[in-house]
Amino acid sequence: MSKPLPTSVRTHFTALRFLLLMTVVLGIAYPLLVTGISQVAFSQKANGSIVKSADGKEIGSSLIGQNFNLPKKNPNDPNEQAQPDPKYFQPRPSAAGTGYDPTSSSGTNLGPNSDVLLKSVQSARASIAAFDGVDPASVPADAVTSSGSGLDPEISVAYADEQVNRVAKARNLSVDQVNALVGKYTEARSVGFLGNPGVNVLLLNSALNELK
Repeated sequence: MSKPLPTSVRTHFTALRFLLLMTVVLGIAYPLLVTGISQVAFSQKANGSIVKSADGKEIGSSLIGQNFNLPKKNPNDPNEQAQPDPKYFQPRPSAAGTGYDPTSSSGTNLGPNSDVLLKSVQSARASIAAFDGVDPASVPADAVTSSGSGLDPEISVAYADEQVNRVAKARNLSVDQVNALVGKYTEARSVGFLGNPGVNVLLLNSALNELK
């Protein structure tokens, strides 16, 4: 008759079997189930909400903001400042890495009493007002301050409205045409009452490019 295994050994074998079971259930079966459900129920969001141009080229994600700048005159010059393209609606500023970097999501971490923040806001307000041809006092807050994530894909309706005339002029479009697109890509408050309506900049600019 074989000698029974010591209690400590049996305990370790039980723990190992439980570990293997949970690895299969939680490490393989559950992720596959969740992935399958997400692909069937909302594949667009599950795959990153990628936006494509009319010719099928991937141009970004509707969940993450990006810059819309003119090409640099000297691409190899790291000191050359990129200039915003007047043909496009401009996004909210970003402090995430070099801008809208999802691997470095963050804000400026500057408090309301920061002189650095005050000077930055004043400088940005003057530049944006001159660029859009408006009174500096009318420039909305989201045009001159970054969000906590630095990845916001949307701007306020007020900031979008401020840019309409400039975009219409740069593209030789009527103000009514541009206003109609702004309305089309304005997203309502979350669940009907959280936050404020916002305009998705990438979707709006993509639609502008498709206008003939």
